[in-house]
Amino acid sequence: MARETPDTYTAVDLGSNSFHMVVARQAGGRLQVVDRMKEMVRLAGGLDAQSHLRGEVIERAIACLQRFGQRLADVPADNVCAVGTNTLRKARNRDEFLVRAQAALGHRIDIISGAEEARLIYLGVSHSIDGNGGRRLVMDIGGGSTEVILGRQFDPELLESLYIGCVGMSQEFFADGRIDAPRLRAARLAARQEFEHIEEPYRRIGWDSAIGASGTIIAVRDIVVRHGWCDEGITPAAIEALERALIAAGRVDALALDGLDPERAPVFPGGVAILAAAFESLGIDRMRASSGALREGLLYDLLGRLHDADVRERTVADLERRYDVDAEQADRVAATANALFEQVAPAWQLDPDDDGRLLRWAARLHEIGLCISHGQYHRHGDYLLRNLDLAGFTRGEQVTLATLVRAHRRKLPALDSLGLPNDAQRRVRALIVLLRTAVVLHRSRARTALPPVIVEARESALKLRFPDGWLDAHPLSRADLAEEADYLKAIGFKLKPR
Repeated sequence: MARETPDTYTAVDLGSNSFHMVVARQAGGRLQVVDRMKEMVRLAGGLDAQSHLRGEVIERAIACLQRFGQRLADVPADNVCAVGTNTLRKARNRDEFLVRAQAALGHRIDIISGAEEARLIYLGVSHSIDGNGGRRLVMDIGGGSTEVILGRQFDPELLESLYIGCVGMSQEFFADGRIDAPRLRAARLAARQEFEHIEEPYRRIGWDSAIGASGTIIAVRDIVVRHGWCDEGITPAAIEALERALIAAGRVDALALDGLDPERAPVFPGGVAILAAAFESLGIDRMRASSGALREGLLYDLLGRLHDADVRERTVADLERRYDVDAEQADRVAATANALFEQVAPAWQLDPDDDGRLLRWAARLHEIGLCISHGQYHRHGDYLLRNLDLAGFTRGEQVTLATLVRAHRRKLPALDSLGLPNDAQRRVRALIVLLRTAVVLHRSRARTALPPVIVEARESALKLRFPDGWLDAHPLSRADLAEEADYLKAIGFKLKPR
């Protein structure tokens, strides 16, 4: 059943060039935008040689998020989705930044992978344009990365996130503000090298229409149309005319192009070079521009989660099928883990939605590593879940899911060695105990249902009360639970079956 929620939804995109916020309400089955905020923070430009965010860009970002946070003061937390992209994926001091950023915004900020960013961009574009059933090529040139997607309707088929963006490209080739033909050619060639490995598969599959979704592409569209270089959209000839105009200006601060926001000018030459390389590499003959992008995709993805159309459920089901997971065993373990969870969640302060779902998904996938080998299969499962592109999952959720699978059997690893943030370790430790207990109780893989188990939770202890005589009648289960109690004792946790 869909949850009752207020009808206001908000997406916040901490991009490498700009921070965006979109506020919308649901009307007539669609999302209607009621407010937008955008600030050029240029996060990517604040990375030093060691990939640390510099102090001045951090302060600029925090000030922006405080303004966003004031607008979000009355929006329910469940109706807000905030994500960081390429620069925050790279920043080595992102955890320290996120502590301050989340306090400023008043909401959690998740880091998403390049593939997840591409999926959400495609979703946002697909909801923002008229669909004709044909295959689309969608491209978004961000500050730190460029996403290229092929798909039909609302379903992406091929996703790529390339390590080039308008900020990085402009810093590398136009840092001193000069623009000339050799620099543009060099930037275009560098961008073509990034497109090289996707050129053949994308051209082979083909598409019926090409759509661009980013500030750079919208600016290019506005400029070429206003200057009469193209009647509609963007063409190769229009890009060539734009390049000539950039060379004629000679400097970034001398650019006087109708349709170019002065704030975008410093990163515009790099963005044009990437777009020109894309047209050349992929053989694009015309591209439309769409206002829908990552934040709109976030809104529709959020709406789906709130109304029980969570793409993560489909991702987990796809993984079960692809890796031949024993569905019956997975369902048994998931049901028992859920029964334990419901009894301990209040005492351990676990969230019924976020924590409960992660535990259920980990239970369904805890044996995924068997597709590689039975030996150390929990480690194989950790590797798969940590490195696969999991549609719908944030980076933090993916790491937590992999950690639960890694820790579901044998000796427990140190949580601080598995990439978990400190504030998540208490919660993940509790989920590990529940998953391990459920796995132990179903070690025999028997189809016979377990008896009702009454659970009593303390801060570092779990008491399991079975019906009278059940443990005596199942000595192997008693031995398994005693062995598990020894494993948990190593981390200062007591498991007491009786």
